[in-house]
Amino acid sequence: MKFMLRAALLATVFAGPALAQSALAQSVPAAAAPPPASVPYSSAIAAVVDGNVITTQDVAARSRLLAITMGINPTPDALSHMEPQVTKQLIDQMLEQQEVNKLNVNATDTDVATAIGHIEQNNNMPQGALLQHLGTMGVPISTLLAQIRTELGWQAVLHQVLGPGLTPTPGDMNAEKSALKAQLGSTKFHLAEIFVPVTDPSDDSDAVKFATTVITQLRAGAPFAIAAAEFSQAQTALSGGDLGYVQLNQMDPAVAATVQNMPVGAISNPIRVPGGYDIVQLLDRHEIGNQPQTVLTLRQVFAPYPTPITNGQVGPAQAAVITKLAAQVKGLTSCDQTAALNATYGNVHQSDPGPVPLATVTPASFQTLLNSLPLNKASVPLVQQDGVTVVMVCSRSQQAAQLPPDDDIANMIISRRVDLESQQLLDILRHRAVITQNN
Repeated sequence: MKFMLRAALLATVFAGPALAQSALAQSVPAAAAPPPASVPYSSAIAAVVDGNVITTQDVAARSRLLAITMGINPTPDALSHMEPQVTKQLIDQMLEQQEVNKLNVNATDTDVATAIGHIEQNNNMPQGALLQHLGTMGVPISTLLAQIRTELGWQAVLHQVLGPGLTPTPGDMNAEKSALKAQLGSTKFHLAEIFVPVTDPSDDSDAVKFATTVITQLRAGAPFAIAAAEFSQAQTALSGGDLGYVQLNQMDPAVAATVQNMPVGAISNPIRVPGGYDIVQLLDRHEIGNQPQTVLTLRQVFAPYPTPITNGQVGPAQAAVITKLAAQVKGLTSCDQTAALNATYGNVHQSDPGPVPLATVTPASFQTLLNSLPLNKASVPLVQQDGVTVVMVCSRSQQAAQLPPDDDIANMIISRRVDLESQQLLDILRHRAVITQNN
């Protein structure tokens, strides 16, 4: 899990620019529906989940999307190898969507657009590139949008089910801090993952074949983040599979044994873990506490729009705010001046977020911006849906590594609880459901 930046600045600036939603306006359904569309029974049936049909057409379309996304030639033989695992994915997504509909926690179009923006940022893709890429390849984006909508709704279900128990207690926080302190001096690993579930022992062979196909294409250069976003069944799918920096004792033992011997950049073979197979990529490694970290002090100016940007289009009212702020910051030469300018906009967002470890800044493009921005020089305007932000770096210092902020530690605990609840709830739903498959 990525450590999240802890202050209002970073909740605003590092949310990234507003995603252009013109494509979404035509392709995101107004109301959520199960990922496999309802079709006439004249189509061949691949599976039935509580009376809801998944057709061979649904499976073929998803398999083809997987192949094209990962650069696989979608030959009949290649698609046939993918179809058993894709069918399992569609069954689980239908179970999730049924629970989402039952609890009425459907994701909005804005939620879906934001999630796509995060996928692009985590993969260093420009705004709108993911949907453009799919369109160029002749792939309907409705499959990806439905999958993202289901995943967002499923996350909301998990938070609702966990309720008050999701929030860590002071005892939970102290225990986590003690564990983190014990790890100072050890190595932590930046991992990305793709999780391929195995819900029945008889499916093990199909899962291995599917995972091996994915790995072959990843090692040939297919983007890991896009593959994870499309097809991983872990909760990290919407962040491109990014687990952030984790220690060995936070990993499954089989994963830990593998990554210790992997060079940075390598992609693992399928790793058997509880519930399925993991494919992991080692993005980075470094020792905790034995290397200094760059810590920034920052100031920001946030200028809100009279009305938010809609449909990804900057109107005259928003453009006027952006133009005015860009002119105002040209004369800024100090962080005190930046804070004073933020006050003229009503301090809608706190000007000073406190010390910010550079390594915790996400996505990578914003980390690069902050690392390269000269001291006491305003950044370019950073456009969001509800306003525009300018950032200034006041100082950079090298400090000994410390424990993450309390907010980040709490998020680590919450992420683990959500992952565990997801596995348990899906197991319950599978056992309750009436599922039939035509093999």
